[in-house]
Amino acid sequence: MIISVRKCLSTFKFLLVFAALTYALYQLFSLIGAWITPVDHYRIPEGHAVKAFQTSDRAHTGEMMGDRLRFFYWYGE
Repeated sequence: MIISVRKCLSTFKFLLVFAALTYALYQLFSLIGAWITPVDHYRIPEGHAVKAFQTSDRAHTGEMMGDRLRFFYWYGE
């Protein structure tokens, strides 16, 4: 069995370039993700925006958890 050093070096060079480009693409995606993501996820919305989830005290007013679950499955809210 003959092992070509030139072919092994060519394969190694290809793998090295592939790994470097993969790492560069990963870093680019993480940089774009950090740029898109807001700094404070849980801040109070500004302008006409509405916060999607608000804690309520409906459980104290008599609404049962089963009713809330049924409402969730029925309307998807």
